[in-house]
Amino acid sequence: MGLRKLQGDEMGRLGVEEYARAGKHPVTLLLHNIRSMYNVGSIFRSADGAGIEKIILTGYTATPPRKEIDKTALGAQDSVEWEYRRHPAEVLVSLKAAGITVCGLEIAENSRKYTDIGPADFPLCLVLGNEVDGIDDDILALCDHAIEIPQYGTKHSLNVSVAAGIALFELVRAFREFQPATG
Repeated sequence: MGLRKLQGDEMGRLGVEEYARAGKHPVTLLLHNIRSMYNVGSIFRSADGAGIEKIILTGYTATPPRKEIDKTALGAQDSVEWEYRRHPAEVLVSLKAAGITVCGLEIAENSRKYTDIGPADFPLCLVLGNEVDGIDDDILALCDHAIEIPQYGTKHSLNVSVAAGIALFELVRAFREFQPATG
């Protein structure tokens, strides 16, 4: 069996309108004080690929349209639902009141491995913080859990957009694993 790279028209990609109507995985991302617009765009692109519900941008995180976001988002800023809210604490309190589990992606005391998410954790909001300082302590205190990606080298962090992609696809895998088979 040989391998052949698929062409764009063979991939079955959804258009923006089809994507808007498609079912989404019950994951929301909250980005707080992300300083790089390129990281924001990259996270939008991963969020589109993972088929999550929404991105909430807070603090000084830049919002579309911006050429720097557009460059790495490649159109995902138009397909992924998003909103801007200045204060993340208000958002998190509201999400928790609605029964959404809030997880900070952070190396923290009593954190769980990012692979330990299970059915009881959904719907879920994943909080990502600043590239240098991580999640602010007052925001981390509002999280139900901290989840972390194990690090095996000399560095103890990943680029925020890389970490977001890894965590998002693991969350989607975990959610889909526990869904009853259809058809």
